[in-house]
Amino acid sequence: MSELIAIEAVANKIFFIRGVKVIMDKDLANMYGVETRVLNQAVKRHEKRFPEDFMFQFSKSEYDFLISQSVTSKKSGRGGVRKMPYAFTEQGVAMLSGILNSDRAIAVNIQIMRTFTKLRHMISDNEDLKRELAELSKQTD
Repeated sequence: MSELIAIEAVANKIFFIRGVKVIMDKDLANMYGVETRVLNQAVKRHEKRFPEDFMFQFSKSEYDFLISQSVTSKKSGRGGVRKMPYAFTEQGVAMLSGILNSDRAIAVNIQIMRTFTKLRHMISDNEDLKRELAELSKQTD
């Protein structure tokens, strides 16, 4: 099956909030090809599957920060957000695969999981490189 969504496109929707990598509900809904309210309704029907470490609602200050970073659209007025969006951690996204069962949702979930894994490897590689540079620096001193 060809890629529905590029890893880079997914990576651009992953943010670091509260010490974890998350994707906003509206971005997930867009990737899955459903309305945000439909995604959130499905989650509410299965709320026991989504503890706070899988999904949480943004605080106003967190959301304002994202807006200030041009991550999301306008703050108020027509088309603005009426309630704070939800953030899904990697585990929350994995749990979505159990409640969103379309072919597209399955394919998108696989790509999102691959992206999280790739990001984890990149961070690990970066840490390894930092250690190696620090060791080299010690040897030259």
